[in-house]
Amino acid sequence: MNQQHTDERSRIREAMDRLLAGQPTSSNGSLTVVALAAEAGVHRMALQKRHADLKEEFYARVRTETHQTPEVEKRLRKEVVRLKEALKDSRAAEAASRHRAEQMALAAAVLILRQPNSQDHPAPDNLIPLRPSTD
Repeated sequence: MNQQHTDERSRIREAMDRLLAGQPTSSNGSLTVVALAAEAGVHRMALQKRHADLKEEFYARVRTETHQTPEVEKRLRKEVVRLKEALKDSRAAEAASRHRAEQMALAAAVLILRQPNSQDHPAPDNLIPLRPSTD
């Protein structure tokens, strides 16, 4: 690790302590990664990419020290619920479509099998046969 990397990490840890103590100096004080990055004076993407372990540490400390669920986790949980509902609806729609297709196939088979023999019962004038007659 170089000096800049070490310095960033120490600033991030100090910012964590200030945010969790409710004493922000350069952010809005919310318990988010954006506020943590602003408080530490580092770019948010640096926190997300280079210091992802510190981001996870921050969220773990938020959970344990404040007994709160981080906003990101709340949003993700809501999204998971929404996606599960969408999947359930999609599966129900697929099952209904499959059932309709089976019913249509059965109806077509019945119509084909019940097609009157031209010698037994002549077809009414308003019916169009599915198969051309072999007359």
